[in-house]
Amino acid sequence: MALPWVREIFLAGAGDYRLVAWVFLRLLGLIYLAAFASMAVQILALAGAQGIYPMAEQLAVAAEQHGALRLLAYPSLFWIQSGDGALLGAAWGGAALGLLLTLWPWIGRGRDPGWGERALLILLFLLYLSLVHAGQYFTNFQWDILLLEAGFLAILLPGGTRLVVWLFRWLLFRLRFESGLSKLISGDPGWRDLSALNHYFETQPLPHAGAWYAHQLPDWLLRLGTGGTLFVELVVPFFIFLPRPWRLFAAWVTILWQVLIIATSNHNFFNLLTICLCLFLFDDRALGPWTPAGWRRRAEAGPLLPERPRAAAGALLLAIALVLVPASLVTAGELVLRRPVEPLSGWVQWVNRFRLANRYHVFPEVRTERIEVQIEASLEGEHWEPLDFRYRPDDPAQTPAFIIPHQPRLDWMLWFVPMNPVFLELFERFLIRLTEGSAPVTALLAQPPLGAEPPRLLRVRVYRYRFATPEERAATGHWWHREDLGPFYALPLVERT
Repeated sequence: MALPWVREIFLAGAGDYRLVAWVFLRLLGLIYLAAFASMAVQILALAGAQGIYPMAEQLAVAAEQHGALRLLAYPSLFWIQSGDGALLGAAWGGAALGLLLTLWPWIGRGRDPGWGERALLILLFLLYLSLVHAGQYFTNFQWDILLLEAGFLAILLPGGTRLVVWLFRWLLFRLRFESGLSKLISGDPGWRDLSALNHYFETQPLPHAGAWYAHQLPDWLLRLGTGGTLFVELVVPFFIFLPRPWRLFAAWVTILWQVLIIATSNHNFFNLLTICLCLFLFDDRALGPWTPAGWRRRAEAGPLLPERPRAAAGALLLAIALVLVPASLVTAGELVLRRPVEPLSGWVQWVNRFRLANRYHVFPEVRTERIEVQIEASLEGEHWEPLDFRYRPDDPAQTPAFIIPHQPRLDWMLWFVPMNPVFLELFERFLIRLTEGSAPVTALLAQPPLGAEPPRLLRVRVYRYRFATPEERAATGHWWHREDLGPFYALPLVERT
């Protein structure tokens, strides 16, 4: 006979968390919907035949590098079909499946052990994993890997055991604590002297108008917010593993901090997904008063595996946990040491091909000034017209837009270009596509440069941006003040041949 604690963790159904699991899956479907829809309107520009880094080219490189292991080294459904239709089908199909997951309790037939939901979750994971690989540097961000890791655990959730709940808590702990730890070990003085928020709102990749107002707060309040961030990320995560009152405190504090971030930053669905993960710090008793009675009835009538299948599922889940938890500890060690943990890093890299044991380091360093590249187009080399992007700061008079949960990949990537040479190749590819008149790439702009004809010449200049003061904004209506720093040293001019 199994020991009581073994049965409690590995075999017992998550009866106290059926409503929690039910609500989480409905919200996860909406987040998948937003993530896929956001990807659908830009995937051809990123990886299409006329895109910045075409899918066919990526697959050819992967096949050459990995040979017979290419399916494991580069797991993607696009090995089956990689044309533009396949990319759009994966993105829009994933959005439809996300909506279907949300609506499943109302349209699914019969009471089963969750096989229908599980099939949807498997498809969603595989489709998003394929798109993340397709996007390369454009999709190699914290929110993408968090959605994949949470999405994989969600496959185990319908009718699962309490170990699934614990794995979700472990994921939330790593997300929060590693983000705080990375701030300390980065050496950034802004986190040490509590001045990080004095710069963050102005220098983050894509601020919205709320960031301008936050930037005007008094110095003491911004320093208090910086200290509060470190407390919420370094201390509060340990409450996740304490008795119920401490867990509830951790949930509410984390949710509050995510709401404050949403009010001052454009981080797509990242903070919304973090809030969803906080559901696993509650239980049905805590969540029940906040949910409609109809939801509670549907959750109680939802999937619950019989004891024998539950035992088999528990054994499988334990095997998965014995891979994921050690792998995530290795990646955390690599975060601290800033180097691979040999000889363990090899097998962990294979796990991370599926984005399942990630390390998280949200804004370990905060820039103290905002440097932006400005791209100008010309047909003859005399008259130059600046490119008009939809979301990044260009025109100082343009109001910084609130775009959550959308993630404009190109606008975000351009924030890295002046400071990070890793992105120069993609940046140059982007410029070349513009001179070629690539329709998907040009569609990422607010309007085509120079009308319908592709530019023959592109030049790149660098500007220093800062938020306008309240007095400057009252006088000019501008949100930004900018200073011309001259040509961009890496790519001052690109010409169509």
